[in-house]
Amino acid sequence: MAQPPLLQVSDISLTFGGEPVFSDLGLVVQPRDRVALVGRNGSGKSTLMKVMAGLVEPDRGAVTLAPGQSVGYMHQEPTLDGFATLGDFAASELPPGEAYRVEMVSEGLKLNPDTAVSAASGGERRRAALAKLLAEDPDLMLLDEPTNHLDVQAIAWLEERLKSTRAAFVLISHDRAFLTALTRATLWIDRGAVRRQEQGFAEFEAWRDKTWAEEDEARHKLDRKIKAEARWAVEGISARRKRNQGRVRALQALRAERASQISRAGAADLALASGQKSGKRVIEAKGIAKRFGDRTILAPFDLRVLRGDRIAFVGPNGAGKSTLLKMLTGEIAPDEGSVQLGSNLSLAVFDQNRAQLDPEATLWDSLTGDPSMRVSGRADQVMVRGTPKHVVAYLKDFLFDERQARAPVKSLSGGEKARLLLARIMARDSNLLVLDEPTNDLDIETLDLLQDVLGEYDGTVLLVSHDRDFLDRVASATVAMEGDGRATVYPGGWSDYRAQRGGPLFGADPGASVATAGQGSGKGAAKGQGAKAQGASSAEASGAAALSFTEKHRLEELPDVIARLEAEIAKLEDFLAADPDMFTSAPIKFQKATDALVERHGALSDAEEEWMALAERAEADARRA
Repeated sequence: MAQPPLLQVSDISLTFGGEPVFSDLGLVVQPRDRVALVGRNGSGKSTLMKVMAGLVEPDRGAVTLAPGQSVGYMHQEPTLDGFATLGDFAASELPPGEAYRVEMVSEGLKLNPDTAVSAASGGERRRAALAKLLAEDPDLMLLDEPTNHLDVQAIAWLEERLKSTRAAFVLISHDRAFLTALTRATLWIDRGAVRRQEQGFAEFEAWRDKTWAEEDEARHKLDRKIKAEARWAVEGISARRKRNQGRVRALQALRAERASQISRAGAADLALASGQKSGKRVIEAKGIAKRFGDRTILAPFDLRVLRGDRIAFVGPNGAGKSTLLKMLTGEIAPDEGSVQLGSNLSLAVFDQNRAQLDPEATLWDSLTGDPSMRVSGRADQVMVRGTPKHVVAYLKDFLFDERQARAPVKSLSGGEKARLLLARIMARDSNLLVLDEPTNDLDIETLDLLQDVLGEYDGTVLLVSHDRDFLDRVASATVAMEGDGRATVYPGGWSDYRAQRGGPLFGADPGASVATAGQGSGKGAAKGQGAKAQGASSAEASGAAALSFTEKHRLEELPDVIARLEAEIAKLEDFLAADPDMFTSAPIKFQKATDALVERHGALSDAEEEWMALAERAEADARRA
């Protein structure tokens, strides 16, 4: 017998400020669903999540949660009033005696639960909201951009945590690798309607493009039919007016149908102009080092950046990536060594904290008030790469409508703030672009455009990002900062760095996952965990510390991981056995399937070794107790 839906949204309609967000929208979430919720910025993804969580009441329709089931929502801007520490907030709805759950997830998310709420940054508050949701472990988790403000280690840990959970979850994220690794179904919000496909995000873009192609073809056929009927109405109706009023009414209906069709949102008009060429040598850093008190941020480090390079900086939060960027661009001086900047440099900076945007200023003032964009004597125009343009027209290039021009920056979503900052940066000529976490909150389509623009940019790019897929698509070299002052340069993007480095990420904890871009719990990830677990097991024999919270949780979840890998192996073997001629008839499909089978066999072997090592340590702990 089929299980009843976990949550059902039936015929909901919702209007904000006179504009319909949804009309007669419906969807179903089944038990143990792993769903990607995708759509353009402003399409209503976060609003729909809040409706599903019961935080926003629709104008019409119903949201039904199965009896006895619970739903949890990760707040993007949680209210922490009345709590002394982040841990107090995260444990506030747990039963007595279960605050240890917060300690478990805090370790993986790199959150200090003892941090005072008054001293917590926006990123720490969001991690506390995520820790609260994971610790409560509801039957349905609604996760809105959970990877924002997480470093690569924490993202990998969260990826493994969600893979092993028995709960259903709906996930909004800009991180392709994260979505691809986790989801098995896709909900697509497009112009107020929701479509569902029983395939994960990996198949979304092909599905979207096919849907749009079919829509364009249907619209083209409708346009041709309207044109033909209109010609008949003009040329052939006079002699048969009374007999053909039905055909005239049919033409009117066709025109009404065409007028009612909602046009797809266009793409942002992203463009970069490099202007005057810089010298061939852009930055020469020799023996630079930085310390804050007793802590070494950067040990002596050399780096040469040449014109056209795309250098990515990766590492755990707090490793010093932004500090290194500021030293390389001359904003702060190193304690040791020297930085020589090349000739004819014109710098543009994308700041992850959006500090260049005044939250109280309007969008209009944010552009016209920028001295580099001001047009002398014209309050309604901005200078865009050397050409005057009306401020509203330029805002429309970045998908803002005219009504938003006089709205304050603080009213914008995270993705809209990112687009506004890109508008400021892209209006001026530059030949050295510094991007500090540019991918946060941007939708997939805008990320694609940004990637293409960076690929065509004649200047040099310095990039900090935790988005593994974006790094693979953009970076020509990667500087890995280990968190202990060491920095190492690797050619290529994220996957190239992982392949060359091997082992755990940045000295990750034994229980932390090490996932490579686009591979989820691949062989490299499990192998890293297994090697560390074995090392820990050997250390235990000589009196090492007991299992940590993360290791205990990992030991509990590994049987599910092993079972999942075994099921995937069985499916792949059945798939290959079903078509003995696949090697010749579909060689690309055959190669992908065999590669996946080899990868999962390796991951299974490593997971089994890891379980054995942790189980031995758990037994030793029990004997000592």
